[in-house]
Amino acid sequence: MEPREIKDLLRFVRNAGFHEFELRMEGFRLRVIKDQPLGVAVAAAAPVPPPPVAAPAAPSAAIADPTDVAAIDDGLVEQKAPMVGTFYRASSPEAEPYVKVGDSVTQGQTLCIIEAMKLMNEIEAETSGTVVEIVPENAQPVEYGEVLFRIRPS
Repeated sequence: MEPREIKDLLRFVRNAGFHEFELRMEGFRLRVIKDQPLGVAVAAAAPVPPPPVAAPAAPSAAIADPTDVAAIDDGLVEQKAPMVGTFYRASSPEAEPYVKVGDSVTQGQTLCIIEAMKLMNEIEAETSGTVVEIVPENAQPVEYGEVLFRIRPS
C-alpha cells in the first residue's frame, strides 16, 4: 500500500465516524482506532500471516481487480466491492432496497451504494441474472475486493 493510499484511508476513517477500522491485505495489516481526545491513532501496521489453505490453489496475481466478476464453482458470479467504504442496500433509510434475494437484475442495474469519503458510489451489476445472496449487512463496512453479491447468470 502506498503512503498516499494510507493517508486517504485515514482521512476516510476520520470522516466516516468509525471508532475502529481494520484493513487486512496480503501480507499487510492496518488497524486504526479513533480516540476522542487524541484523534486517529495507528495501532499496528505489521505483516499478517496468510490464512490456511484447505486445498492446493492455483498460482494467482497478488490482488485481483475487484471490479472483475469472478465465476465460482457452482456457476454463480461474485460481484465484488471496487472500493473500501460503507455498504448500503438503499438510497436512504426509508427507501426500498435496490435489490433483494431472488430479484432478477440486468447488467448495469444499480445493486447498492458504497459510501466512501462522504461520496455515494452506485455499484452496478456486471452481469444479468438472479440475485442469490447479498453478503454484507446494510450499513456494514466493506473492503476492496470483498464479495457483495452472488448472482446466477441468466
